[in-house]
Amino acid sequence: MATSESGISVINELIEINNDRVAGFEKAIADIDDQNIDLKELFQGYASQSRKYGQELAAIVGAPDEVETGNSVSGTLHRAWIDVKSLFGGSDRASILSEAERGEDAIKKAYKDALADSDIPFNAVEVVRSQAQGINSAHDQIKALRDAAKA
Repeated sequence: MATSESGISVINELIEINNDRVAGFEKAIADIDDQNIDLKELFQGYASQSRKYGQELAAIVGAPDEVETGNSVSGTLHRAWIDVKSLFGGSDRASILSEAERGEDAIKKAYKDALADSDIPFNAVEVVRSQAQGINSAHDQIKALRDAAKA
């Protein structure tokens, strides 16, 4: 599939932040105690969601040598999930959820920016829009759980 280099870059940024999201949730899952087992299950679901999203986005990019396969190492949009990975630990429920929400804020913004980018490939718009809805739903669920934990 022929897309502009800039368009491929937009999609690859989404792949990177989804990879970061997977790594962040996996770190959280490993560090969460059994008292918050429900969060482990929730986070496993969101990690799977991002794996699926990454695969869908990679199919849009097409050429295997142009697909981003790693985690991001730079860029402010991606840094939030990397920072979140390092902050998860034996924290209380509200803190865990606050950090997860911070990461979700970053990926939510990345999707919003991608949809506003005129270089996004035409055939990617509907996929990205659908994924953005899933990301927004995840964010809202994490935020609601965080608010309940603070109460």
